[in-house]
Amino acid sequence: MKNLTITLDDKTAAWIRIDAAKRGMSVSRCVSELLNQRMAHMRSYNEAMRNYFAQKPLNFEYIDGRLPTREELHDRTSLR
Repeated sequence: MKNLTITLDDKTAAWIRIDAAKRGMSVSRCVSELLNQRMAHMRSYNEAMRNYFAQKPLNFEYIDGRLPTREELHDRTSLR
């Protein structure tokens, strides 16, 4: 573990003290958990974005070489 000194405005410092007390932990531990949650969220988001952009683009051409019409693209007969 590394020690780190941070500077917070009064309102933020008061909030983190109250939040840590509600959770029954130190301010240091509370800040650490908040940052770990943020890191996990960003890691998950970046992985999802990489997976999305790794997919091949859809080919919307029909067999006869023409593009589908708007009505054909938005036809949802299976949902009716």
